[in-house]
Amino acid sequence: MRLYLTALLAVSALGLVPATGSARNIVLTNDDGLTSNVVALYEALKAAGHDVVVSVPCVNQSGQGAALGIARPVAPLKMPCLNDAAQAGDPGAGPMTRTGLPAGDFYYVDGTPVAALLHGLDVVGKSRWGKAPDLVLSGPNEGQNVGAIILSSGTVSAAQYAAVSGIPAIALSAGAGTEGANLDNPLSDAVAGRTVELLAHLDARAAGTGPLLPIGLALNVNFPDQPAGARWQLSEIGTYNAYKVGFTTDMAASASPMMQMMAQSRGMEIPALPGVSFDFNTSAPAPEQMDDESVIYRKAIAVSPMQAGYSYPAGGAVLTREELAALLPAQGQ
Repeated sequence: MRLYLTALLAVSALGLVPATGSARNIVLTNDDGLTSNVVALYEALKAAGHDVVVSVPCVNQSGQGAALGIARPVAPLKMPCLNDAAQAGDPGAGPMTRTGLPAGDFYYVDGTPVAALLHGLDVVGKSRWGKAPDLVLSGPNEGQNVGAIILSSGTVSAAQYAAVSGIPAIALSAGAGTEGANLDNPLSDAVAGRTVELLAHLDARAAGTGPLLPIGLALNVNFPDQPAGARWQLSEIGTYNAYKVGFTTDMAASASPMMQMMAQSRGMEIPALPGVSFDFNTSAPAPEQMDDESVIYRKAIAVSPMQAGYSYPAGGAVLTREELAALLPAQGQ
């Protein structure tokens, strides 16, 4: 990751990414906690000249959607946060105590993804900037968020919450292979670099001072498993689903290989009890579904426009497809 940052700083000096003059105030959140992805993106954004605060859940909160935990006090931690971001006995929300993290920039909340976002906006960001940030980035998630599952995604919900609050927001999701307990997965660096590329394009369109996105518009960005060299492609949430989610009467008996892998990675056993199952969808998309993000992300960086209701309709009084496509960097930019 250090070599990557050295290279990125050199590129910044050439003016290919935003310089300090067009630095943005950014709240970086996610639904996974302290991960390789969030560390890599933080470092890439800082190298590009942006001011960044990180506010993430203490532990993995995938699938929590827009849950808030309203009026529930956040008590001191009973166990360590993911990757030792904080330890048992530490406050339920505050600066991370893991050594090696930049002081004053990394925070955790023992709560949902949206609660972590709110901490970044209402506590850390307000103290730092005295106003709302220029941008909220949610992710990059460890695993793509495409199709109907975005309704339960904490990653997408945090971006949606920011968007309905009038803050430009982008949800970012990458392959499951970006996980890494040492916080130094090379794939995380690749995703971070492509994200900075997108922000540089949006910043140039905004002339360095204007909003990075039109009011009411957010983006759901899904990187392929190998993001290096992948082209940017406009997509839509659509109706094709990469994942198959359903209810089963016996989770153990019907557990898919994906469910088994997820349980193993978290040190859990799947019980023989009713619950929600999860697997890949093996059916082929219909011809009219070929622009859906669940199809596009497999071969390109899928960028789906969203408004506060998730689906951003092109045409009429809103942005046309051509205008939406202009938000994406050109190949090789």
